[in-house]
Amino acid sequence: MTLAVRVDPADPTPPFEQLRRQLAEAIQAGALTAGSRLPPVRQLAGDLGLAPGTVMRAYGELAASGLVVAGRARGTIVAAVAAPTEADRRRSIAQLAQAYAGEAQRLGASPAEALAAISRALGVDAGAR
Repeated sequence: MTLAVRVDPADPTPPFEQLRRQLAEAIQAGALTAGSRLPPVRQLAGDLGLAPGTVMRAYGELAASGLVVAGRARGTIVAAVAAPTEADRRRSIAQLAQAYAGEAQRLGASPAEALAAISRALGVDAGAR
């Protein structure tokens, strides 16, 4: 399994939360399926240049929310997850939009440029509203 997560040191969000959020989104989107093993804590910490405690905290938060099941012998495994509720879906979209808007502002994009990029990514004609 290839796990495409990254931690941005310039992001004010704590590293454990960046990791937790990305893993939760991957699980909820079905990119990480029930029964999939997450990398061992030390391996992922080394891959991302984080302290093992940071990865352990992210995994712990995922376990507390029921997204993964942690066991000493079998590692951390993605739990069977029900489809996200409408409120969860809206919250996730809002969080993604906020992160995108912040990054677009940091890069100096105007609101029109940022919206046009989103429209292109969604395959929507920005002029046809």
